[in-house]
Amino acid sequence: MVALNYKKIQEFWDRAKPSSLSPYMMEGYGFPESASKYRFKAEAKILKRLLEPVDRNGTVLDLGGGVGLWTSFFAERFRHVITVEASQRFYKALAARRSLHPNIQIFQQDVRSFVPQTPISLAFSGGLLMYLNDEDIRNLLKRLRGDLKPGGIMVCRETTIRNGAAIRQGNYQAVYRSVSVYKKIFEETGFQVLKIEKNSPYVLLEMGIQFLEKLKETIPYPKRWISILGPCVYFGLRLSNRWIVKMPRWLGIEYPELQNHFFAIRPS
Repeated sequence: MVALNYKKIQEFWDRAKPSSLSPYMMEGYGFPESASKYRFKAEAKILKRLLEPVDRNGTVLDLGGGVGLWTSFFAERFRHVITVEASQRFYKALAARRSLHPNIQIFQQDVRSFVPQTPISLAFSGGLLMYLNDEDIRNLLKRLRGDLKPGGIMVCRETTIRNGAAIRQGNYQAVYRSVSVYKKIFEETGFQVLKIEKNSPYVLLEMGIQFLEKLKETIPYPKRWISILGPCVYFGLRLSNRWIVKMPRWLGIEYPELQNHFFAIRPS
């Protein structure tokens, strides 16, 4: 597989707007701010279940903190939170949260070279591994395995595809891996997979994103229309949430192209 260009990835995130929509890659589709709140709240329910066995008096290592949504989530539940973020823009957004959560410690640094100075109860990757080449993931996981306290776990929330792995190149670069590929990487680096859970809120909104992209390819519409189409698609998805996510399976089609999963792992 062709390697990711880390310089282009850094440039993309240095240009990105530090909004609540940008970490979810929902900018530019006309979705209201409430879309990110809905997704975060729904994902938090999944994460709470996965974190039940974790020591709340321990330290959390948040890898790639972004605008700090998860950083604040952890700061409200754990004694100490260490957040590592490489982007200057997102680092500034994170720094603003320290006034609300004095138990947050922030480092502007590449996660590949960061070494925590304290044992970790929980390591969290909220969409980081997709921006790393396979070898760098393995090196990171091997190092984290030694940083975790006895009983500590790591939770990864990563965008996935159904089979194999595929690289996206251009101005925005990422590697999309299947669940089986991630399982193999975790096991090869000395981790046991405790639980894998599909991120249904992600899938729901990704259906809307893919629909809007296909619609524009089929019927090119003026850019100003997105401010009308985006909210209509979003609220339509919310109203039909109970059945629309099941429709691709009923129809026997693979839609949307991208999915997302939570992986809870611990050192073997």
